[in-house]
Amino acid sequence: MALLSSLKPDRFTLALLATATAGTFMPATGAALPVLKVVIACSIAVLFFLQGARLSRETIIRGAIHWRLHLTVFAATFILFPLLGLMLSMSLESVLAPGMAMGVLYLCLLPSTIQSSITFTSIADGNVAAAVCSASASNVMGVFLTPLLMSFLMNTQGSIPLSSIGAVVGQLLVPFVVGHLSRPWIGAFVEGHRRLTSAVDRGAILLVVYYAFGEAVAEGLWRQLGLRDLAVLMVISSVLLALVLVITTAASRLLGFSRRDEIAIVFCGSKKSLGSGVPIASILFPPAMIGAVILPLMLFHQIQLIVCAILARSYASRPTPTPGE
Repeated sequence: MALLSSLKPDRFTLALLATATAGTFMPATGAALPVLKVVIACSIAVLFFLQGARLSRETIIRGAIHWRLHLTVFAATFILFPLLGLMLSMSLESVLAPGMAMGVLYLCLLPSTIQSSITFTSIADGNVAAAVCSASASNVMGVFLTPLLMSFLMNTQGSIPLSSIGAVVGQLLVPFVVGHLSRPWIGAFVEGHRRLTSAVDRGAILLVVYYAFGEAVAEGLWRQLGLRDLAVLMVISSVLLALVLVITTAASRLLGFSRRDEIAIVFCGSKKSLGSGVPIASILFPPAMIGAVILPLMLFHQIQLIVCAILARSYASRPTPTPGE
């Protein structure tokens, strides 16, 4: 029963699927379309504003202390994943529908998640403080590094101009910085109303997904996508996650980290953020491409939640380590 419970999709995943379905069969058209674009831009700004307000100054300072752990997570997120993604995308271009091979590469260039990385680290009795610092730092750096890496890797095809970085900074980083600077006045409110802020975060993602899938329908994406593409993407996502989990676990032990640090490295280094990925994709890519690009991310997101939930319980069921282990 516990295994079946862990395999059950969470409410947000079900809402995500429902929103994608609504966007596919009932897309926004006519006068509603520009209104939806304004609402999306505002919701994304609020999303990153609240993320900035949640992050305390003490957390930022503490994040600089455990540098070996953070460098290991950084290497997994922005070196290991991109290398694997580059190899996969090159081999999948002739196999998948147009845009999806790029989506696999884009998935591999994204930062780690914050909430699920910390939650799974806590469930597994890992180093929660380090997970908070690493996941938060990964998201901040991802605002710069994801567009930069995407521009560099796709520059020969002229797909994504470097000027897109300015758009990302203006729409994502500026609200984040303003939110953090506002923390002395609104931090207590944000911390005390986590359900409200969570609803804003998830609502912003759902709006972008609805818009993206509506645009995908208008451009004929689903006429190009078959069950075979979905099956290939699921296999690729599973293999990709398994490789990163094995490599991060082995590297943590070879580098002499404690078990609590290993847990933080494994969960922070193996995740990819849907919360950051969807808004950044909405800025980097033309509307007609967003649906195809974020589909690999949506599949990977669900798979990582299922696998890491099982893995966290496995860690938690092991004997409590002695100090230093």
